[in-house]
Amino acid sequence: MPRRAVRAVLALVMVAAAVLVGTAAVATAGPAAPKDGCFTWSHDLAEGASGDDVKQLQIRVSGYPASGEVIAVDGEFGPATKAAVARFQKAYGLSETGKGDSATYNKIYELQDDDCSPAHFAFGELNNCNSDWSGGAVSAAEAKSNALRTMWKLEAMRHAMGDKPLRVTSGFRSKACNDQVGGAASSRHLFGDAADLGAGSHSLCEMAKEARNRGFHGILGPGFPGHDDHTHVDHRSSKYWDAPDCGVTN
Repeated sequence: MPRRAVRAVLALVMVAAAVLVGTAAVATAGPAAPKDGCFTWSHDLAEGASGDDVKQLQIRVSGYPASGEVIAVDGEFGPATKAAVARFQKAYGLSETGKGDSATYNKIYELQDDDCSPAHFAFGELNNCNSDWSGGAVSAAEAKSNALRTMWKLEAMRHAMGDKPLRVTSGFRSKACNDQVGGAASSRHLFGDAADLGAGSHSLCEMAKEARNRGFHGILGPGFPGHDDHTHVDHRSSKYWDAPDCGVTN
């Protein structure tokens, strides 16, 4: 075979080998590993954005509303969400951009476990009854989702109160469990969005007062019948604050 022909054949073999190697690399590359085991944000978020990534951010900043207000977890990045993000950023010494950005996401990643619960609270603390979250006033999935929002509000409350532990004494209840403890027929515990807090690092009144700033529409405590030994918080649809011995009323 002429030398030129040999060189041509060798060149074709080398090209074919390169193509095969490149194809194998593409086949084995796969998607990049997520940054967080719970949820990973892929881009910055600002006012006007919408979608599930906004909703996930709202859950985590829901404990930073204006006093007496509640952040809607609706996937719409409006002025209230922007203000809540800025308060979250201020609380952790970040630049107060009011945007979901890498610094904000990294702080959230530090604060949450792979099951999406905040570092200082666990789903088991918010469920003293049915471990599968069934039997309440809403579906098991909704009850567990509500409990997650409550935990993030409690995480914000804990941080605002010096990062000292908050003691949860009761959370989600099935109807059977609620009956056993003599709970009200319309108790928010049946919805998974309520938590009872016992005195410990803080007094009941200290917690009732701080809860006003953490997105809890429902606050019951000392002076309200049956609540002299705990402070109750929930995120019902309309504000009802009644802890008269603490000066916490509507």
